[in-house]
Amino acid sequence: METQRIGIVISSSRPTRIGPKVAQWVSTVAPAGVDVEIVDLADVDLPFLAEPEQPATGNYTMPSTTSWSERVRSYDALILAVPEYNAGYPAVLKNAIDTLHAEWKGLPIGVIGYGWGAAAGAVRQLGEVLDRVQAVTLAGPGLSFGQHLTPEGELLEAAPADDVRGLYDQVLAAARERVPA
Repeated sequence: METQRIGIVISSSRPTRIGPKVAQWVSTVAPAGVDVEIVDLADVDLPFLAEPEQPATGNYTMPSTTSWSERVRSYDALILAVPEYNAGYPAVLKNAIDTLHAEWKGLPIGVIGYGWGAAAGAVRQLGEVLDRVQAVTLAGPGLSFGQHLTPEGELLEAAPADDVRGLYDQVLAAARERVPA
């Protein structure tokens, strides 16, 4: 059987973010035989809605968009590590979603919110957007400050590793059932 590739997306670009620590921890919980790669949206560095045509046309002209499209298509699934900013998710993640179109259809995407209240507001809003772009959204565990991790991003003993393993199981099962767009 072919090795499944999962991208773990750091969906914040703030200089003081803890997303890299969360994504690294999520990657350590991956099952054996799964190829995981951390995708940092700060490094992807997409310009803000800069394509001259609507993403639905698929006529990408910018190298950054073409590269992002190819990268997303190279994964069997994604897991998004999502913080909450003012009851929503980061603009850099919204831009990364809105820059593409067909790439999302049917793509299994697991979501792990982190922050105060496990980023419940951000995860809820993101779910609506992922549904709109026809991704297969799979809810993962939330990580709450004080219970699962510190505000500095250090994972605590109570961090739900078993729940993350369960999310991997769901994401991999959805990837095996996927009919690419």
